[in-house]
Amino acid sequence: MRYTLGCSLSYNILSDTTFIFNIQVARLKSLEILSETLTLKPDLKREIYISPDLQNRYLGVNVPAGQFSLEYNAEVELTVHRADPATINETPISQLPLDILPFLLPSRFVSSDRLTPFAQAEFGAHPKGHQRVNAICNWIHDHLTYQPGTSDGETTADESLLKRAGVCRDFAHIGTAFCRALGIPARFVSCYAHGLVPSDFHAVFEAYLDGRWWLFDATRQADLDGLVRIGVGRDAAEIAFSTPYGNMQPVNQQIRIARSDGLGSPPQRTVDAISTELPAPHAGAA
Repeated sequence: MRYTLGCSLSYNILSDTTFIFNIQVARLKSLEILSETLTLKPDLKREIYISPDLQNRYLGVNVPAGQFSLEYNAEVELTVHRADPATINETPISQLPLDILPFLLPSRFVSSDRLTPFAQAEFGAHPKGHQRVNAICNWIHDHLTYQPGTSDGETTADESLLKRAGVCRDFAHIGTAFCRALGIPARFVSCYAHGLVPSDFHAVFEAYLDGRWWLFDATRQADLDGLVRIGVGRDAAEIAFSTPYGNMQPVNQQIRIARSDGLGSPPQRTVDAISTELPAPHAGAA
């Protein structure tokens, strides 16, 4: 599947501000970048860092006072792997590679230790594997209201659960927390999402099952075939699309993604498990 995608961001910089952006698509074997442009106005010096394990691409820019804008455009070819969810099992903790460990432990926004009793009571009896993680997504979708304004950048998974409301970030944090509470490695994923209305940066999560990372979206707002990864991390703190250090005001934000192969929307798939990872024994496999 081929997509054109990108974003336009603009800011009013009140005093010197350092930005760290994570808006470029990840460099994965399953995600071929056919073309790509990144324009800064003014055209300032930029620093690029690609994390060697997860392939997240970070852009650092020091911006003086005044107006600043960024525009990113890319065309990509996405390859997905499908499987019958009933055939995808959980990997015993004793058999997990050790570099999976960070995705089993609590993190800043994923309070899996606090949610362990609840997760065990609610999902402990479900058949283990992809079907259990899908049951987690179904529960989140059925018991939480998708409601902008009910959370902010400091809201944790347990706080969202108490409110029974949130946005994609919160849904992904809760899904990740429940998985970790059950001994299933899970990680937070930021992406461009085809079919999301209105178009925006989207958050989903991946669970590590049978030697591969599998995608899950508890919001059910975008098709798994249409998720183009930007970054992965323990939670949202590690892959925020914009992290500013300084005094600035956001002015405008536009995110876009469209099919460019003439095939329209991806087919809705309700039975397939979807992965954009190759089988691999370690956390950063891509």
